[in-house]
Formats: sequence, C-alpha cells, structure tokens
Amino acid sequence: MKTRKVYWLVCIAVLLCFGLSTANSALADDDDPPGRVARLSLATGQVSFNPAGTDDWVDAVINRPLTTGDKLWTDRDGRVELHTGSTAFRLSSMTGFSFLNLTDRMMQVRLTEGTLSIRVRRLDDDESIEIDTPNLAFSILRPGRYRVNVNEAGDTTILNIRDGEGEVTGGGSAYTVHAGEQAILTGSDSLNADIEALADNDDFDNWCNQRDLREEHAASRRYVSDDVIGYEDLDDYGGWRPDPQYGNVWFPHVTVVDWAPYRYGHWAWISPWGWTWVDNAPWGFAPFHYGRWVSVRGAWGWVPCPPPVVAIGYVRPVYAPALVAWVGGPHFGVAVGVGGAVGMGVNVGWFPLGPREVYVPSYPVSRTYVNNVNISNTTVNQTVVNNYYNTTIVNKNVVVNNVRYVNQGVPGGVTATSGQNFTSARAVNNNLVRVDAREVASAPVAVAAPAIAPPKQAVIGSGAPTNYHPPAAVMNRAVVAKTAPPPPPPTFAKQQAAIQANQGRPISIAQAHQLEPQQTRAAVSPVRIAPAATPVAPRANNVQGNVNRNVQSVQPNANRPVNTPAPNGSVPQNAPQNANHNNEPGPLNTNRPTNAQVNNNANNNVNNSRPPSVRPNGNSNVDAQLEQKHQQQIQQLQQKQDQERQKLDEQRFKQQQQLQKETADEEKQKQAQEKQQQQLQQLEQKHEQQQQQLKQKQETEHAKAEPQKQAPPPKSKPSEDKPHH
Repeated sequence: MKTRKVYWLVCIAVLLCFGLSTANSALADDDDPPGRVARLSLATGQVSFNPAGTDDWVDAVINRPLTTGDKLWTDRDGRVELHTGSTAFRLSSMTGFSFLNLTDRMMQVRLTEGTLSIRVRRLDDDESIEIDTPNLAFSILRPGRYRVNVNEAGDTTILNIRDGEGEVTGGGSAYTVHAGEQAILTGSDSLNADIEALADNDDFDNWCNQRDLREEHAASRRYVSDDVIGYEDLDDYGGWRPDPQYGNVWFPHVTVVDWAPYRYGHWAWISPWGWTWVDNAPWGFAPFHYGRWVSVRGAWGWVPCPPPVVAIGYVRPVYAPALVAWVGGPHFGVAVGVGGAVGMGVNVGWFPLGPREVYVPSYPVSRTYVNNVNISNTTVNQTVVNNYYNTTIVNKNVVVNNVRYVNQGVPGGVTATSGQNFTSARAVNNNLVRVDAREVASAPVAVAAPAIAPPKQAVIGSGAPTNYHPPAAVMNRAVVAKTAPPPPPPTFAKQQAAIQANQGRPISIAQAHQLEPQQTRAAVSPVRIAPAATPVAPRANNVQGNVNRNVQSVQPNANRPVNTPAPNGSVPQNAPQNANHNNEPGPLNTNRPTNAQVNNNANNNVNNSRPPSVRPNGNSNVDAQLEQKHQQQIQQLQQKQDQERQKLDEQRFKQQQQLQKETADEEKQKQAQEKQQQQLQQLEQKHEQQQQQLKQKQETEHAKAEPQKQAPPPKSKPSEDKPHH
C-alpha cells in the first residue's frame, strides 16, 4: 500500500513539474520579441522620426527598423514607404503615423492626420491589421488596396477601397465597406456614414501603383520569400547566380575596394533587440537581417532564406537585428571571456555569419525563438541549434570554442571600430580600426553582442535633429481603437537604468512593461477604446455634387482659411453652386459637412490636389455592371494562375523528393533547379501576357461603353390621343 502511495506521489510531482515547465515555456514564448519589424524603405522630402521612449524628432534614415511606439511625420513635400512582411504602408505629405502595436499577429497603426495607403498582399487567418483614426477604427478584412484620409480637424475620415473589404467601428456603430466604395465618416460620439463610388486616381495613387508594380515584377521573388522585408530592392543593385554549394546567391554591384558586409552603416539600439545594424545602401535591409553571407571566389554574396514550397512546413522568416559573430583579442575587440558589461573605450569587432552557422540572440528569448530565427534564415541542423542554446543561453557561456566560422578567415571579412564610435551611431566606415589578419584567424569568438548599455544617441540613431514635426494638437491627438493596444514603451531613461542593472544586456518586453506604473501609462496613452458596436447599413449616395469628396493630405497651414460650419441644411459661402437645379439631389445627411467643407483643406494642397471626378447621373448601372464583370474576370484569372503555380510547386516538390531518393548528385540537382527556374520564368511571362490581354479587353469594353453612357435620351413620341394639325 505504501509503495502504491509513493508511486502516485511521484507521478503527481512529475506532472506538476512538467506543467510548470510547460507554463514557463509558454510564458517565455509570449515574451519573445516580434519576428518582424517595419522597414523605412523610402523617404523623400522633409520626413522626421521620433524613436519610442524619447521626445526627440530627427531626420528619418532609410533602413531604420521601426516597431511599437515609433512615430513618423511627413511635412509638406514628404513621402514615405514602409514595409512589414508582405504589407506596404505609404504616407503622403502632412501625415502623422505611428505603430501602436507591431507583432507577428497584429499591426495596429495610429493615424492622427493626413493620407495613408495600405497594400496588403496576404492576410493570414490569425493576423489582424487595424488603422486607428481620431473618430474610428478601421479593420482590414481581406488582402487588397486601401486608402485612409484624416482631415486637419480630426473629425472626418474618408476610406477608399480599390480592392478588398474592411469594417469601420466607432460611435457605437459598425459599417462594412466593400471594394470599389468610398466611405465618408464624420463625427466622433456618433458616426455619420455615406458610401459613394470611388473617384479617379490622383498623383499619390499613381505613385503607389507604380511602387506596387515594381514589387510585383521583382525577379527576386523567385529566389526569396516575399515575407523577407526589402527583397524588392535587390534587382536594381545586384544579380543572382547559381552556386553548386549554396544554391541561388545574390551578388551586390559594389565598386568600393574594401567593401564587406556590415561595414558601411552604423549601429543603433532598438528595443527589445538591443544593438541593431542600420546599413547605408538603398538595398541594405534584407541581406543584413535575413539569410547569410559567403565569399565566392573573392566576391561577397548573400544566401537568402528560400521561398515557401507547397506541402513543406513553412516558418515565416524571422527578423534578426544583425546576423554577425563578435571577435576579441589583445589589440581589438570586446573582452569576450567576461560575462559582465564592456567599457565603451574597448574596440569592437565582428564578421558576418555564413551558411549553416547558428545565430544566438543577445536578448531574452525562448528555445522556440532560437529555432525559428535560424531554420527560417538558413539551412542548419536543429540539434546544433539546441547545443548552442544550451551552451550560450542556458549555461551563460558567451564564448564558443572548437567552431570554425567560414567568414572569420576571409581577407577583409572582419570589421572593427572603437567603442565610442560603436555606441554613438556614427558611420563605421569612417572610423575603422585596423586588424591583423593572423590575429583575427585565431581570435576568440563571442556569439552575443557586446554588453554595453546604450547612451541616448544610440537610440536616436544617425538622423540630425530637425525642426519640422507635427503640431502639438496633432501629436497628442487621441485615436479610437477596436483592439486595446499594449502600454506605450517606457521612457528611455528608465530603460537605460534597467539595462545597466542587467549588465548592459537588453531587458525583456515584460520587464519593460513593469518600468512604468499602470496609472502613468493610462494617462499618456492616446487611445480611446471604441464602445460595443451595432452593425449599421451606411447611406449610399449617387449625387453629382458629392462625387469629389476624397481628401488628399490635409495640411495644417496657418494661412489656410478657417472652415466655419454652416447651419444645418444651409450651404456655406465658399461652397460651389450646382448649376443644374433640375437634377436636384434628394435630402442629404445634414449632420455632416457639405462637400465644400470636406474638400476645403484638400483644395489648398497644391502639390497633392485631387482632380474632380465627373460621373453622369444616369449611367451608374452601366459602370457597376462593367466593373463587376471586370472584377470577376480578374478573380478568375488570379485563380487560374494560382492553380498553375500550385501545380508547378507540387511538381517541383516531387522532383526534389525523387532526386533525394535516387541520388545526391549535385549536378542533377543543379540541372533540375535550372529547369524549374526556366519553367517559372515561362509561367511568369505567360501570366504577364494574360494580364495585358485582359487589360486590353477591358479597355476595349470601356471604350464601347462610353458612347452608350454619353448618348442623349431618345425624344419622346407624340401621344396618340393628341389632336394633329
């Protein structure tokens, strides 16, 4: 009897231990940093950036990773493009933008004023995209093209949906907006919604379309997963070549004699990852945060993480702050054998990791994260990854012995700079430290980044201080959110003290949340949670006087005339008069501004004015039927193309399996890969021809429909019972 009791007690103890271990593992997974960031891929004109946790506004720098709490402001002539995963955000001038939340499953944007375009190429079932404005929350439900406008006063939001579908939540109401519709939503405590047909494209729309086409036709999509941020810039600055050992390798077109990866740029501190590489090159994002580097016959090439293959488990590429190893020695480098903080006066050296070499994060992570960040970026044995995890993270041993790194002995592969230059976000290539090749070859290697607590300049980055930033009213304007965002990041001063207490290592997300009291976070959080919403059908308008309600970048301008609200039912003095009084529209929603009031700000924006859209009143049915037909044709063509791609992927997967079973001959694999690439190129050419043919067909149908729309109505015949003379 005693033996049985002891047995059950042991079983219960084991189960409790297993449950605690599983719970701790789940908590650790939840506290992992996001696997994606947003890349600032393009900034033209006056664009300013405010890092999370600071009050400083500086010039925006390309390739800067953005995450939760970071803010952007585009001034009068500014435009911005951001990428995160397969989604692109584009900002027009006079636009206030920030991330309330950016994780693997949520993109939550705060838009306080201006114009935002969103292109969503893929939306997973567990993924959400929410745009929060001062009077509503807009949830994107499907892949497509969206445009959101917020006027200067912050009381009107206009939504344009070229493709896709979304839901508006605010003022206790919920509205669904479909493809081909424009929704004008006014008010805050209660929303007034009107649905109209889309107006014609303006300059900003055309610019966004050109950027979309550039991404769609990028040849690099054949070699890289489209979840790799920055792949679209590789075609213009390099080329792909097959290699028998590494597969398809991208070689940059560089003319600098001593060029090496991770040399022409600067280091910045970005929480929660810590020390992060920001490259100077316009293509310098994907090759420095994904994949691996290798020297092939004296030329540096980038080996990417491959695109997904049908029927094979796919892990979305995980972003890393810098895929490098760190070297030390008596004349340069960090004191890699010491677990404590490193002084800023010590030189710092590093080199790029090669294929099949393990990246070990310097920030708090779980075992699952270490696995994913490696297997999604290179071909590496999971047992090797686990060994690194146990050695460096569990046992806290930052030095790796008996490992030969492929790039450590490459001539000119190691880059070194002073500790002061490293921490001040200065250009590394302007402050290099000479290293001896023989000493480098035998120098100890550390897998973790230097344990140096960052000064404030490391967080701000290399951007110069700027005077153009959003007005205080726009900067502090609250927005409506459907999903409660996480608390805003704590101030940098509090983070810096916690990092110093952690011996110069990054702190976890949970630790950062504990630095700010709950009441303080609630006071500074510029978010109002939307009340419970009731689905409502918006009002559909087909009014000639109201077809031009699109708001372009609405600019705060001291010289702009004040828009005085007109009394209910009346027309303001600056409103255009409708010359055709016989076509008087029906009763309007008098609780929202008239067309002139909504467009007053847009008409003052000279650079981004939207031309009027003229639609005859009697032809909406013809346009709607033709548009519906064209949408069906596009969907049918896309379905056909997806089926063809899936068949090709399945064929490629079967060929790979067959080759692996029959032989490991690299020459046969190379020939099979070249054949598959030719088939893929032929398929892409075929698809482009189909798209052009469909476009020509639709243009022909539009041309045929024009005479029908413009033809005058037939004259009425005289009545039969009317006397003739």
